[in-house]
Amino acid sequence: MPNYRRAREATTYFFTVVTENRAKILLEPHARNALRNAMRECQNSYPFTTEAIALLPDHIHTIWTLPDTDTDYSRRWSFIKRRFTQMYLQTGGLEQDIRKSKQKRRERGIWQRRFWEHEIKNDLEFERYTDYIHFNPVKHGLARCSSEYPHTTFHQFVGRGIYPNNWGCFEHPPTLPETLETGE
Repeated sequence: MPNYRRAREATTYFFTVVTENRAKILLEPHARNALRNAMRECQNSYPFTTEAIALLPDHIHTIWTLPDTDTDYSRRWSFIKRRFTQMYLQTGGLEQDIRKSKQKRRERGIWQRRFWEHEIKNDLEFERYTDYIHFNPVKHGLARCSSEYPHTTFHQFVGRGIYPNNWGCFEHPPTLPETLETGE
């Protein structure tokens, strides 16, 4: 059984963030670069640690640990979405049609307005949500095994001895959080 034990001085959250109309833009090289840069810029102003992440064509799953003195994850996601949108559009990225409600708020057609979050309360939840993140590309048919998908932290977890390289193959799915087994 993997050892996920971690210190609990700070607050840890699982997030799902989805593109507008589930547009499959996030694996484009300039989109990946824009997201990486937006997250780094955000971390400079509003620190957080990315514990695990999976970047899929139309959504992101990630676990962050925030400092115990600042748990404003909404500010961080707003920063990342705004900065990503600027960089993505500057490099030729295309946006979805902008509805009137978005136009009134001066929003762009890149991200869904909301995101889903869940506070991780214990080591078992951390383990299950980390497994969910790393199995998600297999669930969506993007790979037969987690090791085949490049846009996750799975390989870092293998390197740390948390997963064997053959973990997360479709034939042997992991136990996933009940709140996520039925959908995103």
